[in-house]
Amino acid sequence: MDQFLYSIPVIGLVFQVLGYLIAIIPTSAPIILRAATPLGFGALCGVICERSGVVNIGIEGTMLTAAFSGWVIGIAAVGILGPMDPGPLGVTPALVIALVAALLSAVLISLLHAWLSISLRIDQIISGTIINIAAFGLTGYLNNVIAAASPTSAGQFGKITPPKELIQLPVVGWIFETLINQGPLTITLLVSAIVLQVLLFRSRWGLRTRAVGEHPKAAETVGIDVIKLRYKNVLIGGVFAGLGGAFLSIELSNSFQAGGTAGRGFIALAAMIVGRWTPIGALGAALLFSLFLTIGQTIGFAPPSGQLGDIVAALPAQVFSALPYLVTIIVLAGLIGRSTPPAADGRPYEREATA
Repeated sequence: MDQFLYSIPVIGLVFQVLGYLIAIIPTSAPIILRAATPLGFGALCGVICERSGVVNIGIEGTMLTAAFSGWVIGIAAVGILGPMDPGPLGVTPALVIALVAALLSAVLISLLHAWLSISLRIDQIISGTIINIAAFGLTGYLNNVIAAASPTSAGQFGKITPPKELIQLPVVGWIFETLINQGPLTITLLVSAIVLQVLLFRSRWGLRTRAVGEHPKAAETVGIDVIKLRYKNVLIGGVFAGLGGAFLSIELSNSFQAGGTAGRGFIALAAMIVGRWTPIGALGAALLFSLFLTIGQTIGFAPPSGQLGDIVAALPAQVFSALPYLVTIIVLAGLIGRSTPPAADGRPYEREATA
């Protein structure tokens, strides 16, 4: 049956692609989830901000700043505390300090964005663009200065080792390996998406957040402090962006590369839109985009066979590097007019004067 479907002109090639993806997902799933982690954290940041009515395209710069801050403060902590034997999951005091520094830097950047867009009511797109440009410039320069000294990093978080009996279960074993054989930040992403989904739609905070993102004036009339809640949620969003940046420099690796976010913040915004501004939907979209981020690596160790294999072999490596961005554009183009943001998204709020 498969051979018949694969032999159909054009459509057969589509079936081959689908069949290949289905075949590789069980073995590549842990890699796909790890690659989705910064996308997922960035998308959660976007969900919280935009559900509150604040557009945040500065996620890219916030993640980059957090990645750099965690790395450089970790180096300083090692210099002060000295090298230490890592504990469970590779945790050391220097690594914990690095994580806290990454989160604090992201919150400070988010506070700047909140002040510019909420208090000063400047264009929120311009505010986010300023953050992105400044983050790329400053971290790139400082990285050249610090990396020249070849410093010792604080290390990186390790992965949880699941029981063999669990991962050897037929049919579902690969799912347990994917979800458990991860570092603490990746596990945090999965838990956060579920908790935020519940809180956003089943809690008082979630109801108020959605109210200020849809009808801020009506929310104000029932006693909700729109300005305060928007500030609060933008800072919470900064924590998630900080976790995404920290993942890049202290869990995925133990180093920092200039521009190391490589557009992940913008792909995260696309995941937020594809996920229709819901935490679980955003995580699912992040996993979809992550699949195409890792496809080049996957093809390297498990190339497809048949006609699809011949086509893939003829393609230059740059095609696979560009693939996630092309997929992002195609998916977003297909959602134009179908995915509706919160009604007050991107609109500065000004309290009415009281007599």
